[in-house]
Amino acid sequence: MIDHDLLRRTLEVALGRGGDFAEVFVEDVRTSSAGFDDGRIEELVTGRDRGAGIRVVVGGGTGFAHTADLTDTGLAEAARVAAAAARGAGPGGRTVGLDRSRRSDTVAVLDPADVPKARKVALLQRADAAARAAGPAVVQVSARYGDARRRTVVANSDGVVAESDRVTTSFSVGVVARGDTGLQTGRESLGRVAGFELFDDHDVAELAERAAARAVRKLAARPAPSGSLPVVIASGSGGILFHEACGHGLEADLVAKGASVFAGRLGQQVASPLVTVVDDGTMTGEWGYLPLDDEGRPAARNVLIDGGVLTDYLYDLVRARQAGRAGTGNGRRQSYRHLPMVRMTNTYITAGTTDPADIVADTDHGVYVAQLGGGQVDTASGDFVFGMTEAYLIEGGRITEPIRDGNLIGNGPNALAAIDAVGNDFAMGSPGTCGKDGQGVPVGTGTPTLRVPALTVGGTAA
Repeated sequence: MIDHDLLRRTLEVALGRGGDFAEVFVEDVRTSSAGFDDGRIEELVTGRDRGAGIRVVVGGGTGFAHTADLTDTGLAEAARVAAAAARGAGPGGRTVGLDRSRRSDTVAVLDPADVPKARKVALLQRADAAARAAGPAVVQVSARYGDARRRTVVANSDGVVAESDRVTTSFSVGVVARGDTGLQTGRESLGRVAGFELFDDHDVAELAERAAARAVRKLAARPAPSGSLPVVIASGSGGILFHEACGHGLEADLVAKGASVFAGRLGQQVASPLVTVVDDGTMTGEWGYLPLDDEGRPAARNVLIDGGVLTDYLYDLVRARQAGRAGTGNGRRQSYRHLPMVRMTNTYITAGTTDPADIVADTDHGVYVAQLGGGQVDTASGDFVFGMTEAYLIEGGRITEPIRDGNLIGNGPNALAAIDAVGNDFAMGSPGTCGKDGQGVPVGTGTPTLRVPALTVGGTAA
């Protein structure tokens, strides 16, 4: 992507006024997407974005500049701007030797760029037809295909130069059904760090059928109950709740700011003894798979809570240096235009030993959540509100009638501490994009089936 001598010269310019640390992040991203709505192609887009971000650290200050000009002149100017922003002052500079080389490629068997657009459109048409086959109640179908190839090079004044080549492919289907109770929706999505071969293993028609079936089932849903109830969360589905309600509180930058309910609690019991929480960027193919993070450090499997005890936080390079420890491979950024920060990758609760059917059978009355939607979280307190997009009543230890969309309201740490059953059926959930401080990055989440004895359900039933 870029000559290593050019990277070395840029770093030396960045350190020319006495910086403590400098980094060049170069990115080249190629994207393709197609949208299908109500039986026709709404958009067919390809894009390319290429540039570099330069960071300089001086004491506790950081300067950052980005540029789309990857010439010697363009990079040198951005390096000087970043150094000035960091208030780098002092005589002399440093010679940088780029000698700690790392490389990570994710191999796509079939590069989406080599696939004709007609094949991508055919996937959308197939999904549309499969969803509409669910019956006349289906009144709207939308489908979306996307792929991207992201190539990066990171070089820093510690001598590291790391190169990565990552291909991702995704597909989603949304369905609207109409009945006597009004409109109901269903959605399914898939995404992998993989090429177009993704569709050799996943049938978009089956994806669309599941989305349509969800929307149609919800037409017969009764109002969701209200009040404090036992809640059983299906495998895969609950990952997003604990990612948002607890995962962000385990990121070292929020801990350092005092914006985390987990600050100062290392070594303490913060969750049920049944709960182990892991963040793992090494999960091959998962949406948050990141062999090298955006600071050039290898990803890792980081155990954050072990048997309910808080054992570690997530770190990027700068926070790790400040703490005098190694990073955890969690320095991530949306693009070359952004500074890296501490971010999750694939975050999940590990499997337990209980049969999920026994968890339901042991719940006399409650709510079974098959799919969660979006929500809001206060990381300082852990308080959350999440939408239920597919849920059912549990009556007499059996899953019975579907209920309409409602909310789950609670506190993340309290919910972690209260979990009293964890299934043996671990699964990862749908691919997601995690937002933080204006940046979005791809993440994966997962859980086995689990039960929280009491969460507030915000429904409309009397």
